[in-house]
Amino acid sequence: MRDRRRRLGKRRRDEHQMVPDAVFTSYYGRPVVKASPWEADIPAYLFLGGLAAGSSLLGAGAGLTGRPVLRRAGRISALTAISVSFAALVHDLGRPSRFVNMLRVAKPTSPMSVGTWILTVYGPLAGVAGAAELLAPFAGRLPRSLRMPVQLLGRLAGPAGVGSAVVAPAVASYTAVLLTHTSTPTWSAARKHLPFVFVGSAAAASGGLGMLLAPVSEAGPARRLALGGALLELGVEHSMEASMGITAEPLHQGAGGTLMRASKILTVLGAVGSLFGGRNRVAAGLSGACLVAGSACTRFGVFEAGQASARDPKYTVVPQRQRIERGESAGA
Repeated sequence: MRDRRRRLGKRRRDEHQMVPDAVFTSYYGRPVVKASPWEADIPAYLFLGGLAAGSSLLGAGAGLTGRPVLRRAGRISALTAISVSFAALVHDLGRPSRFVNMLRVAKPTSPMSVGTWILTVYGPLAGVAGAAELLAPFAGRLPRSLRMPVQLLGRLAGPAGVGSAVVAPAVASYTAVLLTHTSTPTWSAARKHLPFVFVGSAAAASGGLGMLLAPVSEAGPARRLALGGALLELGVEHSMEASMGITAEPLHQGAGGTLMRASKILTVLGAVGSLFGGRNRVAAGLSGACLVAGSACTRFGVFEAGQASARDPKYTVVPQRQRIERGESAGA
């Protein structure tokens, strides 16, 4: 019996040697998967959502540690960023009713449904905290009929700021889950790492914005958040690209590659500046601007790389063949 198995195995190997591997891409070179119809609104939405989430965390921490300027900057930044992010999302959807329609159901298995509910919870909390900070300087000059609502808003600002900070990590990471649950090759291949890249990028951007807006005497937490976020983003991004195989190519080529290289350079410069130049107001501002710009480049770079991978059938076909070959060898 053993000799028979050996002869059959030899015959199969000989047959594999006689028949060359088929080389193909797709039908007439057409894309195997369809590139998403999203435009620049979506990467802007991804970036601003992360910036809002990190700013909420920073504002809540500043409020608990007695840093009023940093608290105000964090809360107003979160309100502004999430408002513009939501506007970009609605512009992509076409009309606001489409967002409201997604609230008719809650599907835990759908990243889009979960993300819709996350935004629905986070938005009002960030809105209350940010609005209170915006109206606080004018409270004494308002008519009596408006003073009580503004005072109530001020009392709610603390709990709302803490609540938005609790939801913030989900806001920063769910967009990565949303991308990686599509059939776009580069996004799908990054599913284990991209949420951590987005969280690190959000922390770096919000910390950088805090360094820009707050005095150096209060910006210590912003510097630490920025440095930690930058290190997380750069480290996980390196591991992600190493694990993706051929689907990592769009992250190094074309528009996506240019944006990702710019992101790494800006993030490194910002991290170094936050570590060594944080006590200097000009250096802190420049470092913060680099981190914010680097985070934006990360989101736009990942987006462009994913779109490029969908347009080239190689990034769909080659990984599929590699998975099949690994399965055949494992079965043998």
